Order: sequence, then structure tokens, then C-alpha cells
Amino acid sequence: METIEVRHLSKAYGHHKAVDDLSFTVHPGRVTGFLGPNGAGKSTTMRMILGLTRPDSGDALVGGRRYDQLAQPLHEVGALLDAGAVHPRRSAYHHLLALAQTNGIGKRRVHEVLAMVGLEGVADRRAGGFSLGMSQRLGIATAMLGDPAVVMLDEPVNGLDPEGIRWVRGLLRHLAGEGRTVFLSSHLMSEMQMTADHLIVVGRGQLLADVAIAEMTASGSLEDAYFALTAESVDYPTTATPDRSAVA
Repeated sequence: METIEVRHLSKAYGHHKAVDDLSFTVHPGRVTGFLGPNGAGKSTTMRMILGLTRPDSGDALVGGRRYDQLAQPLHEVGALLDAGAVHPRRSAYHHLLALAQTNGIGKRRVHEVLAMVGLEGVADRRAGGFSLGMSQRLGIATAMLGDPAVVMLDEPVNGLDPEGIRWVRGLLRHLAGEGRTVFLSSHLMSEMQMTADHLIVVGRGQLLADVAIAEMTASGSLEDAYFALTAESVDYPTTATPDRSAVA
């Protein structure tokens, strides 16, 4: 199975360094969580891995190759970065069919992934009328269309109800159990603690931790460990004490 390798990756926008000499490896057979405060460089890093953003320096490799060097990218990497990136007038079925036909994938697989994510009953509905949770499911179906060895998902449970969140958790664990490389970004600490085996934590574009989740949570909750680790990477607001002297 294939790994994701980030080697000395950097990207700046003007004077702001979104990603700063970042290096880590995502291994197959486990769910690797990607954590960091807003603006820490997570989305930029994932976009560089997928060839959507060009790095200023360094490399982002899948199976030892850049994304633009992959012979059949949809078969090797499945990704969900933006659930809304679907033509609103196209049905769920025809959205997947168009991708399948341009990537040498048969119609049978389209039906399989629709069933996998629970959208077979609304396959003929226009994607523009989908709820956020349904759009997330369609995005996951799109990521799984090529039966890829590497799966990258950015906030996949956003908009899902508790049943949907539990389903995504089970899917990710199943994919990792099959030996695939699963890379997951999420702000939900409790969900990450229940899903991930390993964590990559970044702050201000730099690596803060590359650690097994069991080690990260050995002395308490993931949330407490995360805030302690990232405290210097962001200004967290404190809970203000009301000024009772101002009350008449």
C-alpha cells in the first residue's frame, strides 16, 4: 500500500507562511488525524498533496510520486476537500457517472458507491438540492469511486447527524483495516479520539506533533492535550469574569 510523504514543504502567501518547512509521513493500515488551529496550514497542505496548490519548496508525494505524475489518480487517491464542488443541476448519479466515464470506471461502481454512502434512494435528485449532510455523503462516494489505496478527507462529518457520524467513523476504520492510507482532518476532538490511530498536529505551518493517539491521550483527554500543545500557535480567548461592581 502507498504512503503520503510531505518533505520540507513550504508555501507562503505574501509575507504569511501558510506552511513552513513541514515534514511528515502518513502510513497505510491506520487512520491518521490531521489537527491544528484555523490558519495552521492544514488545508493548504492537503491541497499541495493533491496538486491543487504549488509549493514554494519541498515535495508532497503519494506512493513516491507527485500527484500530477500518477497514471490513474482517481484509482490511487480519493479525496474530499469541498462537498459543494458539484454542479448543482447534475444529479448525484450523473455526477459520479461523468467522473467514472472519464476515468475508465464502469457504471456498476457508481451504483456500488451510491449504496455505500446511503444515497441510492436519491441518486436521481439534483445535487444542488442536497442538504449539507447529503452533500458530504456524495463527496465521500466521489472519493471512493476509484477504489483508491489512499483516502484524504477534510471535515467529512460536517453536517452529518449522529447516525451519519457513526457511519463515517466505521467506514474509516474499515478502510484502514483493509490496509489503505487514511488521512483525516477534523476539528471535532471527541470524534478524532474515537476514530484516529495516529495524529499529525500543526501550528502556524509547522509540525507540533507526530504521535500515536494513545500516547497523546495517556494523561487525559485529546482536547486537553491538543490545547496544551497548540497554546503558543494561536491566541485562545479566556473566559471573562463578570464585573459585578458594574451591576446596580
